[in-house]
Amino acid sequence: MNQLTEKTNETVLEVDLGAILHNLNYFRSFLKPETKMLCMIKAFGYGTGSYGLGRFLQQQGVDYLAVANVDEGVELREAGITSPIIVMNPTPNALPLLFENNLEPGIYSFDILRRTLAEAEKRGLTDYPVHVKLNTGMQRMGFNPDELPMLLETLKNRKSLLVSSVFSHLAGSDSPEFDDYTRGQIAAFTEAAATMEAALGYRFMRHILNSSGIERFPEAQFDMVRLGIGLYGISPLHPEALQPVARFKTKILQIREVPAAETVGYSRRGVLTRNSRIGCLPVGYADGLNRHLGNRKGAAIVNGKKCPFIGNICMDLTMLDLTDVEARPGDEAEIFGGEITISDIAETLQTIPYEVLTSVSARVRRVYVNG
Repeated sequence: MNQLTEKTNETVLEVDLGAILHNLNYFRSFLKPETKMLCMIKAFGYGTGSYGLGRFLQQQGVDYLAVANVDEGVELREAGITSPIIVMNPTPNALPLLFENNLEPGIYSFDILRRTLAEAEKRGLTDYPVHVKLNTGMQRMGFNPDELPMLLETLKNRKSLLVSSVFSHLAGSDSPEFDDYTRGQIAAFTEAAATMEAALGYRFMRHILNSSGIERFPEAQFDMVRLGIGLYGISPLHPEALQPVARFKTKILQIREVPAAETVGYSRRGVLTRNSRIGCLPVGYADGLNRHLGNRKGAAIVNGKKCPFIGNICMDLTMLDLTDVEARPGDEAEIFGGEITISDIAETLQTIPYEVLTSVSARVRRVYVNG
């Protein structure tokens, strides 16, 4: 956490831990008391800062954390996170580091399985926990149903690894139009997991639900669920039930009076039609402020008023039109988190909230507050 809060940059992503807890408890409300909770904190905690978030979730009794690659898991261990951590997509060359840091691998192919077995056996390990991914229709990663016989033959009688969980990923759980497909995935997963359990001769956890799956298919919660974007306040189903967790904000560096017919910024794109007051913000596309929000497509909130970005957004600086608001250098400019939501920006950019949130770069200071 210190390396996140010691930066002096005035551009800040403020993360509300009270909102994180509210959202966590909302999704917990769909679960049976015995169902475990896994929280996805890959991609630097979806942009919110994985170290501070990991500590907080550990304090809240979350059962598992999950990251995408081994480096992310190592960083969490170095930050003092002791919770079980699943690495969803480990690569073969990273396996030594995975074992050295007590990280638990997702097993998605025969190649990664054989290499994980070899590394575990070389270290003389017994019952090291692994998590087997099945492809039930996402067509992304995991073992197909017809590969189960070979998978089980490879796993049987190998004492170095223990299947801790079997999981799959839903392709369209947020959309009612895909409900038949989703139910088909759940059925295929149920059958495959039962086949594996019968062959291996022991119980393991099962999990298939993501954030929208928790809301819409709680009957398929099995032993554990995987909470991702919902933790961060985004739901296409019940956004009113969640709280926004992040405010992206900065402070005005300078204000200048610019006469009508002048232009602002690179390529003279910001053409003024009136005498204007132009503010400059110390934030740009290198910080995660998408360049496509320039030229009045996006705005920041200054003293309660929406002020459009004018001209092209630069790498480190952005100009905005302050003509219609009382403002001075040092005043706050909020890019998202209040009146302008992450979903609003995603809609403007014709993308998804995930991209907006994870695009906030590491040089932006993360500050944790408690609501």
